[in-house]
Amino acid sequence: MAISDWPASERPREKLLELGPSALSPAELLAIFLRVGIKGKTAVDLARDLLQHFGSLSGLAHASIHDISQIAGMGTAKAVQLHAAIELARRALAETMGERDNLTSPQAVKDWLRLRLSHLQHEVFMVLLLNTQNQLIHQAELFRGTLTQASVYPREVVKLALQHNAAAAIFAHNHPSGTATPSTSDLNLTQKLKDALSLVDIRVLDHFIIAPGQSPYSFVENGLFNCQ
Repeated sequence: MAISDWPASERPREKLLELGPSALSPAELLAIFLRVGIKGKTAVDLARDLLQHFGSLSGLAHASIHDISQIAGMGTAKAVQLHAAIELARRALAETMGERDNLTSPQAVKDWLRLRLSHLQHEVFMVLLLNTQNQLIHQAELFRGTLTQASVYPREVVKLALQHNAAAAIFAHNHPSGTATPSTSDLNLTQKLKDALSLVDIRVLDHFIIAPGQSPYSFVENGLFNCQ
């Protein structure tokens, strides 16, 4: 039975208009985006297939365009559109979470970093600069690729921190296909950056490693350095 033959109160679009988006299931919300299904399946059925195949909304959000396009009824065009919609939602949430007063707790920083880094397929090194109240004043992506001691230049980090009159910094990078544990290079680079920033009285509060499906790894929480 086509969705158009369903009672109006059960059709995703009409249900959203009447009750708001929070009243819909993930499959119903996804069906509104998909608009149409395929022969023998409604858009809701197709949405359920996607969620079942990737395990969850989070799994779907982290899936590649290629993997999504392989699902019957999707294809590259729909997969690209879905990726764009997910990225818009991710950026909107990151903007809200990244407002100055919202990153003043370790958990808030972890949540923000997971949102920004956990879905990336390439390695990224970021620095978050904070004022004397530990409020975020600037964030920058300094490097993409395989992280080594030579990947990030301490003088560039110091220059950026002084430019924004930062009192403290937080480092973060992701391990796209690995575990959220530091390598020897990670440890050496962190110490090198700490030493450089200490010369201009800027504290390093923590370094986080983000990996898909894992809790962020905190250098401080694991006793790897003293941020005081």
